[in-house]
Amino acid sequence: MLDNPDKLIDDDPIDDKPMPLLDHLVELRRRLIFSMCAFLVAFAGCYYFSGRIFYFLARPLAKLLIAHGNADPHLIYTQLYEAFFTYLKVAMFSAAFISFPIIAGQLWMFIAPGLYRSEKRALLPFLIATPVLFFMGGALAYYVIFPYAWSFFLSFQSNTGAGGVPIELNAKVGEYLDLVMKLIFAFGITFQLPVLITLLAKVGIVSPKGLGRFRRYAYVGMFIVAAVLAPPDVFTQCGLALPLIALYEVSILCARMVAPKPVEV
Repeated sequence: MLDNPDKLIDDDPIDDKPMPLLDHLVELRRRLIFSMCAFLVAFAGCYYFSGRIFYFLARPLAKLLIAHGNADPHLIYTQLYEAFFTYLKVAMFSAAFISFPIIAGQLWMFIAPGLYRSEKRALLPFLIATPVLFFMGGALAYYVIFPYAWSFFLSFQSNTGAGGVPIELNAKVGEYLDLVMKLIFAFGITFQLPVLITLLAKVGIVSPKGLGRFRRYAYVGMFIVAAVLAPPDVFTQCGLALPLIALYEVSILCARMVAPKPVEV
């Protein structure tokens, strides 16, 4: 039994003030408007630089095409509107990445007044870790996976081909961007594994011992996820599965630090 429950409440105050439902809806609308404005401003800026952003995304492929003897690397489009919509996708993709911290901040400002001080201290690290881990996953895909995966796919080019017909890559801008976005999002989202498991451990849904016993099944699941999300080459799939396994082990360590301690009777 607690000797003084009121003292515990005083030590962990809540900053929320009673508000009618309409005021909460007005506050929510204000946060949504700020978030939408941040995204639109980022979208406008990213669309202006969409050509440079797409060149940055295509640079790993361009370097490999030059290395394979293509003196003039280029991508093609076969539909009149394909390049325009590709630039729109580039702008939306980049704007979502840039504006995410602002949108997450607006979400935090909306829910934070209703949280106790201890709850704020518990949730804030996860809010910070989410974009950092997403960036790490995307960076791993761009700087490590792309060069090896593109090199593997380009190895099927042939100057003579079957029956003397050359086999040469003519990649389309839309298809290339879709593949790049898929891989970056796949790596970024799967890198949220420590955040998810640590949150589940903190609220007591999973335990470090249970995660340890489930380890062998989790490893198999990592390779299945990699097989679904990654292109059908061994290196890319292992390049996604192996970091996931490492993140799972990190998640177990984090779960041990935040898991509720058993109550002594």
